[in-house]
Amino acid sequence: MPETPQQYTQRILSYSDGKDPLRQQAATAKRLATLIKGKNKKQLTQRPAPGKWSVAEILAHLADAEIVLSWRLRQTLSSNGVAIQAFDQDVWANTFDYAHQDSRQSLEKYTVLREGNLDLLKRIPKPLWDNYGVHQERGNESVAHIVRMVAGHDLNHLGQVERILKGKR
Repeated sequence: MPETPQQYTQRILSYSDGKDPLRQQAATAKRLATLIKGKNKKQLTQRPAPGKWSVAEILAHLADAEIVLSWRLRQTLSSNGVAIQAFDQDVWANTFDYAHQDSRQSLEKYTVLREGNLDLLKRIPKPLWDNYGVHQERGNESVAHIVRMVAGHDLNHLGQVERILKGKR
């Protein structure tokens, strides 16, 4: 049975409990680069199980998710209470052919986008961290909440990449 949006939120937030979300986000790209260093195309594109993403697919997803984050942050910061559109990550993975994306190029895109998002977050006044958007599936999400969710999302996918590359499911 798939997770409810509330279960997803709880699970993702649990990964980053007690951690500095900005510091976590700042460390993710370097950690991913270390994990994939020296890995060949087969290691990066092999799925751990039917219906599960490969490392290449996870990296492509992270790059696209960072684009989504860029847009959501800018909308929420400039228009408090804005509607936040959900997206189906599996539809994006199929539509944008994540399975055949170059892992290193995906990581480069992700890294540049992440640096831009972190720069934005460092520059905005603290009161704007209370601005919120209304997520189509999850309800009100403040900028501070979104930042914690992204940190948990990072940790979730870092764990997946580590397990895949160690041959564990």
